[in-house]
Amino acid sequence: MSETLKPIAENNQEQYTRHSPAQEAFRRLLRHRSAQAGMIMLGILVFIAIFAEWIAPYDPIALIKTVKRREPPCVHLLGCPKDKEQHIFGIDGNSRDLFSRVIFGSRLSLQVGLATISFAIIVGGLIGAISGFLGGWVDNIIMRIMDVLMAFPSLLLAIAIVAVLGIGLINALLAIGIVSIPRFARLIRSTVLSVKELDYVQASRALGASPLHILFNRVLPNAISPLIVQGTLGIATAILDAAALSFLGLGAEKPRPEWGLMLGEERNSVFNAPHLVFFPGIAIMFTVLSFNLLGDGLRDVLDPRLRGSTRG
Repeated sequence: MSETLKPIAENNQEQYTRHSPAQEAFRRLLRHRSAQAGMIMLGILVFIAIFAEWIAPYDPIALIKTVKRREPPCVHLLGCPKDKEQHIFGIDGNSRDLFSRVIFGSRLSLQVGLATISFAIIVGGLIGAISGFLGGWVDNIIMRIMDVLMAFPSLLLAIAIVAVLGIGLINALLAIGIVSIPRFARLIRSTVLSVKELDYVQASRALGASPLHILFNRVLPNAISPLIVQGTLGIATAILDAAALSFLGLGAEKPRPEWGLMLGEERNSVFNAPHLVFFPGIAIMFTVLSFNLLGDGLRDVLDPRLRGSTRG
């Protein structure tokens, strides 16, 4: 190789060896416009949830006796009298500061989404991986059970499970996690079916590696990308389902600051006090949109078929 071409070759070699695949994926994610918007929105939400005690001006469950029920928002900068207490989102039907309740509701919603989807990914991922790896009658039985669960509308099945287990936030989370399992099980099964036939898996099998070693060290690490994307999108769905169950009175119990419960408590005040349903509804929309945008970016970055269409 000529002396003039050596620096070019060295630079190209350095460019391709500098970053691992995970680092390259992260760099592409940072350049993706939808992912950028989702991460910014999610960052704001996480910041609010972590520092809720310092951001919220009032205790979210404490009654404020100096104000009337369902008072509209009062902001001094927007013309509210200086001698009147400031309540940015107004007062709910139980004389509590709505802004403080919405702020603390972000913490609960993130906990709901992460807990339920983590449970669904672990259980559904193991079920789908075992089903796809073993195949045969085991695969047929497991997938028929998943088909039966997926035949029911997810929210309707969650309501039925809560009706059996009893009303409460923990039971609602368990119900949402159970109805989410089939989606992740089928997803990881389809990936395992394709990965287990690749050459490096066959080589490990020929070298005498145990089935457990092949499954957990060769197959699953290379089948995890779809779970990351689906899990991010699933958090948004779980938050919506939890809000729906709380709205119906089957999830969080009073006086817990939960957005769906706030909507359910004030659903009859939509015309005479619209701020009581507007602000919790906007909070739900903001949270779900942030996860959907991030999930859209992850899908474009991690899916090789869509990598060429990554916007950045």
